[in-house]
Amino acid sequence: MLDSLLTANVLIAFSIYFLGVASPGPSNMAIMGMAMSGSRKSALMLAMGVICGSVFWGMLAAFGLSAILASYSGLLVTIKIIGGIYLLWLAVKSARSALTKHSHVEVTESLVESSNLKVFFSGAAIHLTNPKAVFVWMSIVSFAMPVNAPVSAALLVVLGCCLIGMVVFCSYALLFSTAIARRVYMKLRRYFESCLALFFGFASYKMLTSKIIEG
Repeated sequence: MLDSLLTANVLIAFSIYFLGVASPGPSNMAIMGMAMSGSRKSALMLAMGVICGSVFWGMLAAFGLSAILASYSGLLVTIKIIGGIYLLWLAVKSARSALTKHSHVEVTESLVESSNLKVFFSGAAIHLTNPKAVFVWMSIVSFAMPVNAPVSAALLVVLGCCLIGMVVFCSYALLFSTAIARRVYMKLRRYFESCLALFFGFASYKMLTSKIIEG
């Protein structure tokens, strides 16, 4: 049974997903920033939010609902605009932190610890407001699964990808919340926050100006 599911296409799809989530992106950068400036717990909560957002789009793809959603271009455009504005807000937030002369890590940490639910939803919002995730999941599921494959097979592909995402995102949270990473962050905080501001700003620009590719 397992051999019949782990076909070459499925393994390639897993590899594509791994490369996608492991490479620098808004989700990874946000987790890194939270891990170094907040706390390990808050970084893990942000990572879990990102994973849940990814699971949402994956489930839509598995049940074929993402293809229906993709046909409503107006809705995807709205999601894209919301996502672009959200990334722009992250850019402004990082820029303000970069312009602050003194670090407020301790205050930030206490604030984050008291609002983990807010951090979780922030992570989910990064993924839920990215309409390209719809097409990424559609591509992964359609590539991995043969025509007329049962929904259960597609769900297993989604589950496998989500487990990969959980390992990658949580690894980012754990790695960048270490004492060494914190010390490096304290020394290079303003440079790091400036890079985050530029990254989120560019991502916002690309999302707001790029066309939604129809699958």
